[in-house]
Amino acid sequence: MAAGESEKEEAELEPLEEKDLKLEAEEEQEESEEAAGSAKKRVVPGIVYLGHIPPRFRPLHVRNLLSAYGEVGRVFFQPEGGFVRRKKKAAASATGGKKRSKYSKDYTEGWVEFRDKRIAKRVAASLHNTPMGARRRSPFRYDLWNLKYLHRFTWSHLSEHLAFERQVRRQRLRAEVAQAKRETDFYLRSVERGKRFLAADGDATRPNGSWTFAQRPTEQELRARKAARPGGRERARLANAQDQARSNRGLLARIFGAPPPSESMGDPVVVKDS
Repeated sequence: MAAGESEKEEAELEPLEEKDLKLEAEEEQEESEEAAGSAKKRVVPGIVYLGHIPPRFRPLHVRNLLSAYGEVGRVFFQPEGGFVRRKKKAAASATGGKKRSKYSKDYTEGWVEFRDKRIAKRVAASLHNTPMGARRRSPFRYDLWNLKYLHRFTWSHLSEHLAFERQVRRQRLRAEVAQAKRETDFYLRSVERGKRFLAADGDATRPNGSWTFAQRPTEQELRARKAARPGGRERARLANAQDQARSNRGLLARIFGAPPPSESMGDPVVVKDS
């Protein structure tokens, strides 16, 4: 009897254990499906590029306008260059217009980050080439959206691009400053050289103030200087007498057909005995 009761109890426990195992397997399967669903539903941010920004349009305006379509994250607008800003200010002052104290800075382009890239794609596709302002009295009613979704573009790419542009701008500014310094140094050196040239105009050692070199002395000037030295006159007379004697010997040799003095002195005379 005891053996039969134990067999009945074991038979009843077996289906209960099978049910528990099934329940555990179902719970594990549900947990795995939830994990997979959460991985699939992972939100990836997307960035939309604004190619046109009208005057007096600020990041607050674009945040308020686009927040109606989805959650907006970071917003960045590229300000216009200082040269363009100064030109606008000069034109406004020349025409007598009022100075824009509140809206003194305008922007050229911008980037808007949406928390979900699907919303960013939808916004860029639906709002492109549509009016910015929906109200009649809106100052941006006649301006159109110029939106483009940037595929596989993250905010870090934008930061790297902006840092690269700043570095390029600094290098260009450094090169322009160095070039201006070289030109200034060259101008100062030229001014100093001109001052020295003008100061040397009254120098008596120079034959003409407009020339920077002296003429080489002629042969007559050299002879006159030698003659002016002590004993120079006698040496000059001897030199003149020697020149005259040489010229006379050459003349006599031509007349009488005798060899020149150099040849007669150089060649020995041979005497034959009769």
